Amino acid sequence: MPDFVAALITAAAFCAGLILLNALTRWGIQAHMAPADLAENGLLQYGLAIALAGFTWRRALATPPVPDGKVRTRTAG
Repeated sequence: MPDFVAALITAAAFCAGLILLNALTRWGIQAHMAPADLAENGLLQYGLAIALAGFTWRRALATPPVPDGKVRTRTAG
């Protein structure tokens, strides 16, 4: 997969993850299931969204296995 496409997928995963985590945080605060100190757009939400984006980046750039068992190296370009 080209790096540009992988970067777009990673950015989309970060944005979607952040929106989802903010919605869950808002729901948790309104339902009195989360502490009041857990703010929207807080460190926890950004940290988890960045972790999701990092996982997506590694997954998008992973070299797929070759059927005959030979190892194929990834080349830039």
